[in-house]
Amino acid sequence: MQRRDFLKGAGAGLAASSLAACAKKEGAAATGGLPSVRWRLASSYPKSLDTIYGAAEVLAKRVEAVTNGKFQIRVHAGGEIVPGLQVLDAVQQGTVDCGHTASYYYVGKNMAFAFDCAVPFGLTARQQNAWMYYGGGRELMAELFKQYNIVSFPGGNTGVQMGGWFRKEIKSLADLNGLKMRIPGIGGQIMAKLGAVPQTLAGSDIYPALERGAIDAAEWVGPYDDEKLGFAKIAKHYYYPGWWEGGPQLSFYVNAAKWQALPEPYRQAFETACVEANMTMLAAYDTKNPQALGRLIGAGVQLHAFPDDVMAAARRLSFEMYEAETAHNPAFKKIYESWKAFRETELEWFKLAEASYTNFLFSR
Repeated sequence: MQRRDFLKGAGAGLAASSLAACAKKEGAAATGGLPSVRWRLASSYPKSLDTIYGAAEVLAKRVEAVTNGKFQIRVHAGGEIVPGLQVLDAVQQGTVDCGHTASYYYVGKNMAFAFDCAVPFGLTARQQNAWMYYGGGRELMAELFKQYNIVSFPGGNTGVQMGGWFRKEIKSLADLNGLKMRIPGIGGQIMAKLGAVPQTLAGSDIYPALERGAIDAAEWVGPYDDEKLGFAKIAKHYYYPGWWEGGPQLSFYVNAAKWQALPEPYRQAFETACVEANMTMLAAYDTKNPQALGRLIGAGVQLHAFPDDVMAAARRLSFEMYEAETAHNPAFKKIYESWKAFRETELEWFKLAEASYTNFLFSR
């Protein structure tokens, strides 16, 4: 029998099996003389945030598979080894080998960290990826992370987040005056300038605070994750967009010394797995969020866009803050000037192509 006829008769399944076997042999050969490596990864997130937390599991599974089981990474949820907001410190000090977190948690160390994740009225997820991979973003951020003994890799994105849950409707900028809202980071600083009273609360503390009236509003992530926390039972007004998180990137941090000691094939496996985790998280949220939003609306949630005067004032105050920060923060100034120029070019392109196309689709 001719080989061509055999393949046709056997079908694609046999061919796929053969390819998988070859890949396994090649992987074994590539790692055959390399040592076994066991790393611990500290996540900032609980397992209940399965899409965000799950990105670290995607990384670990892919690295183990590609290295034929020789390089294994054990993922630990926030609080298991260190508190969720101390992942950077744990990686820097070598308490853990690597971590999965969001850089804007660490703006207290340097506000420039926010560019690795999101700043108010910043880049969308696609624009963030473009800046990081091709626009010089990774190189600029690497200079900052080097000071903290860390090598960083993009590790996921939620896409534009929602603006949060409010017990009462916000009809104008005046309605933010005195409003107590759970919103941390730079977004919280801008909200304070708008008259609100920002609060920093862990995810588990938000619902009881809303329930007893200790806060009037809270932002979290988006429909899929927000639905789990039950905010709709208390605060029926759901606002959009989350202008402080237009495309928040999560990141994998690796202790610099551990990275240097890692064999090159393992580095390649790790970097490749980071890209996979980065891409698949966004795809997952883009699939899960609209489904969850439909359920929330069905349960009586009322959707609102932020009033124009809120959006305009928040944007103005955000860029005033950035410009002021450049006057005394050299690291921020260097990154901001490059980021700002890139952002302006991206907005022109997206306005021409993406926005015109999607706006037409939406109008029909």
